[in-house]
Amino acid sequence: MQKTPLPITAEELIHHFTLEAHPEGGFYKRTYQSNQMIPQSALPPEFLGDRYFSTAIYYLLLQDQKSKLHRIKSDELWHFYLGGPLTLVGIDKRGAPYEVTLGQDIQAGQKLQHAVPAGHWFAATPTVGSEFSFVGCTVAPGFDFAEFEMGKRDQLLLQYPQASELISNFT
Repeated sequence: MQKTPLPITAEELIHHFTLEAHPEGGFYKRTYQSNQMIPQSALPPEFLGDRYFSTAIYYLLLQDQKSKLHRIKSDELWHFYLGGPLTLVGIDKRGAPYEVTLGQDIQAGQKLQHAVPAGHWFAATPTVGSEFSFVGCTVAPGFDFAEFEMGKRDQLLLQYPQASELISNFT
């Protein structure tokens, strides 16, 4: 008879996957980068150099942790893995705030995946009551910290006054 595995803790995940602190908050580890590169000359002008076709990470946020509001120049696909639901917030190109919950309860409207379009400001936090949220993020063209932009509260409040509560909570 096979035993049912005990629930895994955030600390066990951090240790098992050797996750490191991420500058935006939480913990991460790059798990994939394609073998092929896209030359800068084939990319839109906002890209500062060659990029892998795609990159992926594991990402973990503990209860009450937040990823800070940031944006990147590529699309980012979020995948839910383990733990409690994750609230993903953002500001779309029109300046409208939005919220998506990643989790396993699809009947309650939670999503297993969500794509954040390139250039959207976004952040995340475990949903109230979640001890942790363990997700993955896939970026194409691949992620590069050189193009990672953290949001500055004063500038964002001037540009997106309709998203002031979101900006205040995630900067």
